[in-house]
Amino acid sequence: MDVKECIRKRILREISSDIKKSESSIKIAKSKLIETRKLFASEFFNNSVLSIYTSMFHAARALLYKDGIQEKSHYATYIYINEKYSDRIPRQLINAFNLLREDRHEILYGFQQNSSREEVENFILDLEEFLAVIEKILKNETKKT
Repeated sequence: MDVKECIRKRILREISSDIKKSESSIKIAKSKLIETRKLFASEFFNNSVLSIYTSMFHAARALLYKDGIQEKSHYATYIYINEKYSDRIPRQLINAFNLLREDRHEILYGFQQNSSREEVENFILDLEEFLAVIEKILKNETKKT
């Protein structure tokens, strides 16, 4: 599936660019990072994974709002980021975003075992880098307009 098909299926919709929603999504992403650190410190590793993914999702969503795209699917958000930003977001971070999307689904709806401390530590590092890269993209691209 690609972005065009996501738009055709209406799991991505074209809207007007919305910088206020983009900024709000970044604020949510940052607050979820703070929450993640507290959950991790308390050794709630599965909840940490959920919070890490939520933070990454909102960071990714900030790019969509900037671009004038509304998501109706977590998978479509990944498809969009993968297709439109793979030249600016390192591949391992896009892959981590997708893996966390799958882990989130498994934690919420499946039978996933507990996430390990080491796995969550690595995901936190990915989240911090993902958020920094997206903030840099937003800063650079909103300067141009």
